[in-house]
Amino acid sequence: MNSHLQGLNPAQLAAVQATEGPNMVIAGAGSGKTKVLTVRIAQLLLNGVDPFSILALTFTNKAAKEMKERIGRIMGEQGNTDARSLWMGTFHSVFAKILRVEADKLGYPKDFTIYDSDDSRSLIRTIVKELNLDDKLYKAAQVHGRISIAKNNLISAAEYVQNAELMAADAAANRGQIGLIYQHYAARCYRAGAMDFDDLLFNTNVLFRDHPPVMLKYQQRFRYILVDEYQDTNLAQYNIVRTLA
Repeated sequence: MNSHLQGLNPAQLAAVQATEGPNMVIAGAGSGKTKVLTVRIAQLLLNGVDPFSILALTFTNKAAKEMKERIGRIMGEQGNTDARSLWMGTFHSVFAKILRVEADKLGYPKDFTIYDSDDSRSLIRTIVKELNLDDKLYKAAQVHGRISIAKNNLISAAEYVQNAELMAADAAANRGQIGLIYQHYAARCYRAGAMDFDDLLFNTNVLFRDHPPVMLKYQQRFRYILVDEYQDTNLAQYNIVRTLA
């Protein structure tokens, strides 16, 4: 048995060696799921798979860094180069990289700004003030949270205000203007050449939906897609993975 496979139990070994076709590994916390993912990627590389064709999605940048280091150690002298060539990172970091390349398709500059939560909430506070709304009712964190949930469920500002259920829920909470704020917020971000954190996934979905040749390019590039903590993906993340696969 190859040295990198030493120490794997039979179930882990089966997951590592079944490199072709869809596989789902279900196991409890601390049972070695990330180890399996790491060794599985190394197995692909050792089998001659081009590292540029492997997409590995993690939930933290720390996990991605540690996995690359472990793959490098398994692979030996060539390993660090191959590990650096992998498309590995969080959903947001990987698809921000793709959006930088394809931004013009969506009308954004390639050097678009990425707003963090503080930036987003500051803009929302400005919009609330400009619309003469009660900032005690329309607290920036709560409004931002509502917009974030919408984007993660692939609901645009235009769709939000047309959704009777969402509008009724906002009205019942005495915050019936969240849809209007969302519209202003989306427009202001676009005019500023900025995306917020949720836009990185939302706009990747829009990119693949509205530009089939771009979608096809990345479907052909990523021949192997691996997702750590797959059960925790939201709709926006799941839809990207499903589209690419």
